[in-house]
Amino acid sequence: MTITLFHLFCIFLYIGFFAVGGGLVAASFMQNALVNQYGLITAEKFYSMLAISESTPGPIGINIATYIGTELYGVPGGIVATAGEILPSIVVIILIAKFFSRMQEQPVMKSVFQTLRPVTSGMVLSVFVQVFVMSVLNLNAFKADHNLLRLFNWPALLIFGLSCAVLFRTKIHPAAVVLLGAVMGVLLL
Repeated sequence: MTITLFHLFCIFLYIGFFAVGGGLVAASFMQNALVNQYGLITAEKFYSMLAISESTPGPIGINIATYIGTELYGVPGGIVATAGEILPSIVVIILIAKFFSRMQEQPVMKSVFQTLRPVTSGMVLSVFVQVFVMSVLNLNAFKADHNLLRLFNWPALLIFGLSCAVLFRTKIHPAAVVLLGAVMGVLLL
């Protein structure tokens, strides 16, 4: 299926408007819209793009929007997708800057923020599970012969485990862990 640049802009405008909570929440919306709804890219390609976008400097939502737009329509697509992704944030942050100090103590605003925290956490967890299944589990091989040893992509599971251990047990910066993971991925996968 192909779409126009205007339609691409509208998709990313929608994603940017509803993806409250950051880039990984936006990634969940992008995966649903671009892979499931429109079939513009495959799930495997999306998760590869997500991994690259997480590994590059800058906000992940903007990185992946730029990457996907450029992949689909070249530089104009990258510009259009990025503009659609950031426009709602620009408008919302201007409105928040103008009115937040007056409204932050209102019970409705407190309720909104208390509700957004678990919803955002759940969406980030959803993306984590999807990326974990796509990169660490070998479901097709397991379905073929039901051999539990073939269920996991062992090198990827090793990289995942080591990365978690380093992140939770040391004070090494996450960027260094991402770089180390990328090197290990090249060497092991």
